Order: sequence, then C-alpha cells, then structure tokens
Amino acid sequence: MKIEPMKARTENMRWIPEDAEPIVIEAGHLEIRLARTSEELAAAQALRYKVFYQEMDAKPTAAMADLERDFDDFDDICDHLLAFDLTKKGPERVVATYRLLREEVISGMDEFYSSQEFDISSLFTEKFRREKVGEDRQILELGRSCVHPDYRTNNTIQLMWRAIARYIEKHNIAYLFGCASLPGTDPDELKLQLSYLYNRHKTPEEYNVPALPHYYRKMDYMTPEEYDDRMGLRSQAPLIKGYLRLGCFIGDGAVVDEQFGTTDVFILLPSDGIKRRYLRLFN
Repeated sequence: MKIEPMKARTENMRWIPEDAEPIVIEAGHLEIRLARTSEELAAAQALRYKVFYQEMDAKPTAAMADLERDFDDFDDICDHLLAFDLTKKGPERVVATYRLLREEVISGMDEFYSSQEFDISSLFTEKFRREKVGEDRQILELGRSCVHPDYRTNNTIQLMWRAIARYIEKHNIAYLFGCASLPGTDPDELKLQLSYLYNRHKTPEEYNVPALPHYYRKMDYMTPEEYDDRMGLRSQAPLIKGYLRLGCFIGDGAVVDEQFGTTDVFILLPSDGIKRRYLRLFN
C-alpha cells in the first residue's frame, strides 16, 4: 500500500528561495514557513518519525528505523510547511509539519498519495472541474500532519492553518483533499465514528470518492437513528473534527492501514471556508 524507497532522498527537492516565498508567519517565538533546505526537511522527517513511529507505534521500514526518519518518494515533490521554535537550535527547532502537494507539479492523479487508497477519478471529471474547480484553479493534497507533543496547542494549529490559507490563495486552490486517520485497525470498534462521518458528511454522489475495492471497508454500520449526533462528533479524532468544522466531505469507505495502525477516511474540503476563517479573521 505504501511507497517505500530504498533511501531518504533530499537532493531532488524543489527548494523555495527565501526571497521568493512570501508565506511566512511569525507569532511570538514561532515562525511558520515552507522548508528551504534539505536539513529542514530532514528535521521534519525526524519529527514525523518521533510522532508516528515512537509515540503512535507505527511500523517503520528498516531504512526508516536506521535513520529515525519517516520518508517516502512523495517528499521529493511536495512543499513542506513547517513550524519553527525560534528559541531552539538544530533539528529541534521544527515542531510541526504539514505536507502539501499541488496538482500542477505532477503529471497525473496517480501521483497523489491518496490514490494508493482511494479512487479519486471523480475529482478529475469534466463536471467536477467545470462546476467545482474552474479553469484557473487547482486542487491540493494535504498529508503527513503532525505536531510535537509540547506544541499541541490551539495557537500552533491556528498559525499552521493561517499559513495554509495564504498558500491556497497564492496558488488558486479550489479544493483540498487527503487521507485522515482514526486510531485503530478494527473498523468494528469504530462503528460510531465511521457511521457518523458516512451519514452526516459523505460526499455527494456526483463526485463521490470511494476506497479502492481491495481495501474498501464499509462505514455505514449504524443508521442516524441509532446514535446521538453529538456523541458521533465528539468521538472523532481532533484533526478530523477540525476538517469537519471547516466544512469537509467524507469519501465512501474506510481503509485499514496496518503500517500506521489506523483506519483512514478520505477528506474533501472546499477552500472557501478556510479563506473566510483564516484570511479575513487574521490578516
């Protein structure tokens, strides 16, 4: 299911010159911007390893365990949004990260990470592009989000999303999408979470995004009458709650990710709500 390169590469990255990247946010001792060097990417990969493999008990490859870094081939083509603690030095300065992949930098939908688990072809139909995206806009994949335990505050998350809002405005993003995870690999134990997402937030049929057939696990365990909506929302992982507050849709079907010990769902998020909340409120 996951791409596992033989080594962690940084030499092929599309680095952004400092004077060409206007997306910089400073607040107190935190600075939010895109990675500019291979050392900064390596620090982000080390943070991802600490969170995913040491804290959350995901299963690293031998190469990852040897370097204590989480990496894959997608790192080479993504922008990496980072939060820096300016009071620290070296790799410890990187305290949060988000991976961003715009469609204009790849050659086809199969190069998106999400296409390994979900059929995203509906996002490339003439109808969706004409009615939802438009000629001069594009879509953006989000992934590999994590925050150092000491920085999991509302302030850090708000700053990261302010930077994402600037990024989507700069690059004319119409929709964001990606895989979001629920902890655990037994969907039967996630009946409430999955049923709520399916019943209340499923993508419309005309641009539904289903899990690939060989990974598909059902989500509609319960009808809306069998649970309380407040409990369904409360049961969600924090990141998914955040996406729901921004008006996201959920694809059809869950995918069990044994490597990360999670059950994944597909997120489709219009950019307009993000810009309203984070550009007008803070800029």
